Amino acid sequence: MVKLVPLQPEHVVPFYTWLRDPEAIAYSLSAFQRMTTTAQIDQWFAATLQQANALNLGIYWEETHALIGYAGLSNISATNQSGEYFIFIGERAAWGKGVGTAVTKQILHLGFTSHPLNRIMLTVSEPNTGGLKAYTKAGFVVEGRLRQAACRQGVFHDKIVMSVLKAEWKPQGVPGGEPNRGNP
Repeated sequence: MVKLVPLQPEHVVPFYTWLRDPEAIAYSLSAFQRMTTTAQIDQWFAATLQQANALNLGIYWEETHALIGYAGLSNISATNQSGEYFIFIGERAAWGKGVGTAVTKQILHLGFTSHPLNRIMLTVSEPNTGGLKAYTKAGFVVEGRLRQAACRQGVFHDKIVMSVLKAEWKPQGVPGGEPNRGNP
């Protein structure tokens, strides 16, 4: 269905459209809410690629090789053997097709097999029911709630904290679990 490829500087172009789509960024990074210019997006993307303690992978349709989003792990701590999962699917045609679940399973596989992680966590906006469903299917469990931690369009909502521990992770069929080392 999808494959993961390390992001490269030239992969920024689709983000120009995606980050200007209010529906696509509704529950994404707060920083996305403020980006309105190509220069701001370029600056964020370049900084993202430079993060030393992160894994940033482009999500591509396997058949067409089209970039549809990105996912990975941030705040990777070697000391704590932990990281924070993130995903952004900007291409609307990919929504509701199981991409989120498939990518989440692949990133968990990478985190627990290619990186010495013991815990992978995430936060998800409570109104993001599709995300909650995908993360639960992939094995995440609810740890807690950050009350009124996000504000979108003047309305506060809770963020749900979820995690998976390596000891409770059950590897599920993960086609394309290892990212390609080059272009899609």
